[in-house]
This record gives sequence, C-alpha cells and structure tokens, in this order.
Amino acid sequence: MTTKPLGRLERVELREIWPSEASDFTPWLAGKDNLGILGDTLGTELELKAQEKPVGPFRADILCKEIGTGAWVLIENQLEKTDHNHLGQILTYASGLQAATIVWVAARFTDEHRATLDWLNRITDTSFRFFGLEIELWKIGDSEPAPKFNIVASPNGWSQSIAQAARNIDDGELGETRVMQRDYWTALEKVLSLSEGPVNGGRRPQPQSWMTYSIGRAYFSLNLVMVRTRRQVRAELYISGPNATAFFHILETQKSEIEEELGFPLDWQELPDGQASRISISMDNVDPGARIDWPRQHEWLANHLNALHRVFAPRVRELDADGWQPEPPTE
Repeated sequence: MTTKPLGRLERVELREIWPSEASDFTPWLAGKDNLGILGDTLGTELELKAQEKPVGPFRADILCKEIGTGAWVLIENQLEKTDHNHLGQILTYASGLQAATIVWVAARFTDEHRATLDWLNRITDTSFRFFGLEIELWKIGDSEPAPKFNIVASPNGWSQSIAQAARNIDDGELGETRVMQRDYWTALEKVLSLSEGPVNGGRRPQPQSWMTYSIGRAYFSLNLVMVRTRRQVRAELYISGPNATAFFHILETQKSEIEEELGFPLDWQELPDGQASRISISMDNVDPGARIDWPRQHEWLANHLNALHRVFAPRVRELDADGWQPEPPTE
C-alpha cells in the first residue's frame, strides 16, 4: 500500500505578514472573517463596533459586541510579547468602557502577565471575563500562511461552560420558546440570503427574540424583533451611547425626506433614559409562533430591513453630534 506524502508545518514570523501593528495587524483582525476565527476560538460570535476607540488619552484597538448577549468585547493586540504598558491600557479601557469581556492578543505571553489575567478572573465578578490569546502563523510548503489562536488564559470554568452550552444545544435542551425563536431566525436568514438588498444574511441565529445587523457605525444597529405578547414583529434603527439624543434629533429633522424615500411612515421614539432611541416600523396582529405564516412575516421583515439600511446608512455615516443643540428649558 502506498501512502500520500504529507507536508511539513512551518512557522511564519508575524512581522513578515504584518509589518505594522496599527496599520496592518489591527485592520486584519477587525475583518469579519478574522473576527469569526477569533470568535470561534472563544466560543462566541463577535460584531465589530469600532476600531481605535478613544478612551481618555488612549485608543483601544478593537471594540466589538457579543451577538446574542449584546455585551461589549474589547480586544487589545500586539505583535510582540506582552508588556506592562499594554496591561495598564487594558485595565484603563475596561474601566472606561465598562467592557464585559477583555481579550488580549499577543505573540507571546510572559508568565507574570498570564498569572495577572488569571488573578483578574478570580477577583472580578462574573460580568467581567479576561482572555489571553497567543497568535501564530503556519504554512505548509508554498501555501498561504494560516492564523492560529491559542488560549493561554481564560475565566474560571469557561471551557466547561462552553462545552455544556454545546451539549445543551446538541441534546435539544432548549425550551420550546427558545427553539421556536432560533428556528424563526434561521428561516429568516434563508430569505435574507436570497434577497438583493444590502443586508444579505450570514448571521448565526440565536434562541432569542431579536436579531441585530450592522449599519457600519458604532452605537447604531438595525434590529429585527418579535414581541409575541403584543402580536408584533418589528424592524428598527436603534441608536445608543452618549450621543443618542443628538443623533436622534438630527435624523428627526430629516423625517419627511426619510419617510418619503422609504415609502412608509416610521415610529420615532426617544427612549426615557436619554441614552437610546428607536426609529421603527411594525407589523401588527401577527403571531411569530405560527410557522405557517413565517414566509409572509419573513418577506416583510427582509424588505423593511433592507429598506432601512438603504435609506439610513448614508445618513448615519455623516452624522455629527455637534450639529444639534438642545433647546433651552422654558420658564
């Protein structure tokens, strides 16, 4: 019996592919496919929200949100071994952004920095998670180099919780409602993948009552929501963050043009806490649990989601919070 020859793995120096950390490695890591590789390593799905996010006098490399929980994920990276400067920045960013998950990517972790992340995971509450990942590049012969992330530090019990979550899904232990929600969005993703609009699916459906899609700017998202108690499904532009009120009112001055361009009216809601706003359209008197009606609901959601993206995306990119001043209170 003859055996086919096997290739030999060769390690590639990181600087051969990414000469600059800021202009080469960070933009590569922020790419959708590469965030997917990182997310697979962590057992989650990440959505990019910002690069070089200001935090006081510093700038965090990459800021994401965890799809499904909406929790902030901060990623700090370096192409050398870990150092005290980056550790200090990570702690500053975590405090300033109130990030729930902090991921430190480096070429190599020193023993003391690995121990520091382990210590942080022990002393902080469960709302914070610290990961340390070493990145490597490998190739076989003349093949293109391939990245590999190795976890060197993680929260206590993280690997067990990931394994248990996978078993729960595999064993069908989700409740009836959550199974319906996951199936609902799975069917919707198929409709979006066949649409010719700017939002063409490709998201991993979650067992929850909403799905979130990027519109290309931090603190803005396009959401699809099901509210069974109100017999309603909804498509919306959701605005959050410290400038939510300003951005909402600037867009509201364009209300007539926006609704004329869309061809349908919208519900403009400035939410009570002043930190978020919603601009939406709903389909009422429907039951998201009625699978026989899903084709109609999904066609409506896909059409309105893509319409919102087409009309709002260019406006969102141009928004400047300084362009709005609140009216002085009346005496």
